[in-house]
Parts: sequence; C-alpha cells; structure tokens
Amino acid sequence: MSSERPLKVLVYSDDRTTRESVRLALGKRPAADLPELEYVECATEPAVIKTMDKGGIDLAILDGEAVPAGGLGIARQLKDEIFQCPPILVITGRPQDAWLATWSRAEGAVSHPIDPIRLAEVTADLLRQRVAKLPATTA
Repeated sequence: MSSERPLKVLVYSDDRTTRESVRLALGKRPAADLPELEYVECATEPAVIKTMDKGGIDLAILDGEAVPAGGLGIARQLKDEIFQCPPILVITGRPQDAWLATWSRAEGAVSHPIDPIRLAEVTADLLRQRVAKLPATTA
C-alpha cells in the first residue's frame, strides 16, 4: 500500500469547522484497503472550480449548505462541465434532502450533522470505485 499515491480529496465549505469535521471523520485513510488521503480545502466556489479544472482530484466532498454558493449547485455544474468528472459526495442539510443530491448528479450523499461512520463508509465506497477505474501505475 505504501507505494500507492495518496488519493486527493477536495473538501468544500465556507465553514472551516465543517471542513475540519470532514477531515477528522475521514482521517488519513477511511478504509484499510485504500491509499492514504491528501486533502485540498476550498472555502469558495471559484477555488473549487479552479482546483477541479486543474485535475488530479479523486473525490470532491461539497457542503450543500455552504453560502453563497451551495455544494449541490456546484456539483451539478462540475458534472456538466468536466469530462469524466471525479465522484462527488454532497453534504445535505437533512436526510430528506437526498433528492437534491440526485438532482445535483452527486454519486453520494450524507446529511448534517456529519456522522463520521456514515461519511467514511460512503467515501470509501466512492474511492474504491474511483481506484478501480484509474490506470495501473508501474512500480
């Protein structure tokens, strides 16, 4: 495992405590079978767009409650504009907002308050799918 490159996870929220909650919930590795995570934090929509346009992100976790630009709208925009967009996990305001995650075309959703176990499970599932699609690297 140690020879694998870290997986880059973008975490977007205008609230630094939400970004910190995501990082603390996931830690260095959300599951033993995955490489370590490297975080890229963004507090604004332009920063998310710029970072995603550069490429190299394996998963984007977007706060649907962020202001002024919510993660649900950003997720939909990214899916429209980026060819082979990496998976996106949105954090909704409440479990009943899961339909908004479907509208945004996000592959995963969890709700506030963040449940660390649920977040790790959904993140690990999305990253496993991502890793399976990545080209094999030569050692």
